[in-house]
Amino acid sequence: MKSGWTLADAPPQTGRLAVVTGANSGIGREIALGLATLGARVVLACRNPQNAAEAHDYIAGKVPGAELETVDLDLASLDSVRTAAGEISRRHTRIDVLVNNAGVMRARRELTPDGFEMDFGTNYLGHYALTGLLTGRLLAADAARVVTVGSHVHRAGTIDFGDLTMERTFSTAGAYSRSKLAQMMFALELDRRMRSAEVSAISLACHPGGTRTGVMREQSKFLQWAYHAPSLRWLTDRFIMDPPDGALPVLRAAADPKAQGGEYYGPVGSLGLVGRPVLVEPAVKAKDLAVAARLWDIGAELTGVTIDLGPSPAP
Repeated sequence: MKSGWTLADAPPQTGRLAVVTGANSGIGREIALGLATLGARVVLACRNPQNAAEAHDYIAGKVPGAELETVDLDLASLDSVRTAAGEISRRHTRIDVLVNNAGVMRARRELTPDGFEMDFGTNYLGHYALTGLLTGRLLAADAARVVTVGSHVHRAGTIDFGDLTMERTFSTAGAYSRSKLAQMMFALELDRRMRSAEVSAISLACHPGGTRTGVMREQSKFLQWAYHAPSLRWLTDRFIMDPPDGALPVLRAAADPKAQGGEYYGPVGSLGLVGRPVLVEPAVKAKDLAVAARLWDIGAELTGVTIDLGPSPAP
């Protein structure tokens, strides 16, 4: 790959606590591995306990002496989110980095146990609730970061507040891009509110470009084959990266001391799909303040979680 920011450019993270959702495979595991390599204590928040244990052992094998924990977390279930947040809060008095990484992309319309469309309920509402429930621990850190892992496809997303369950308009691409637009808007809105409240925590967003990840399990068998077929690597490497490279924009947002709240990182290369992580621009629609505020309120209403950043400064 071209020269640019790598993990070697990040300062040590010794003494810092990081929580990574979906850390059992793909980008999530590489994010956790990168943070552990830098010396952070990492909580692997995963839906499948067996896969989490395997990821724990994998990282421990790569980083002798790594400080690792696991916690069960199914972002599609608000009960699970509350239980996981409670367990993390019981174990730790502060969180320095929260990486909202886990995500799903369903090939057909499904609802979460709480009645939300699966992509929206997992990718946006689950992470909204988790962030809210852990806000106290984030504000207890000196300079915490909330890093939201989005997607380049947020640019194609639209949010119809009149059909949040997508009974009328469901499509695989539409549901996923909507959830990723919601995540992007949440990341930017969270940072605006953090600035307004004058807290030390910041919120950033990033996207991994085109990366061979577990999301491919939800796609057609042809795409799974094409992206992973050794005989086609000469072609797919032009627009698809392996997880260690796809994790770099996330790690930069999490660990680069020069990164600022409200920034968005992604690959520098062709079509924004491959290359080293650089500062990039989100879609104009992601900066719509009115929609972002309404989406925030919807998150609070549907999850029952209020993100308390403390008293806002006087106008």
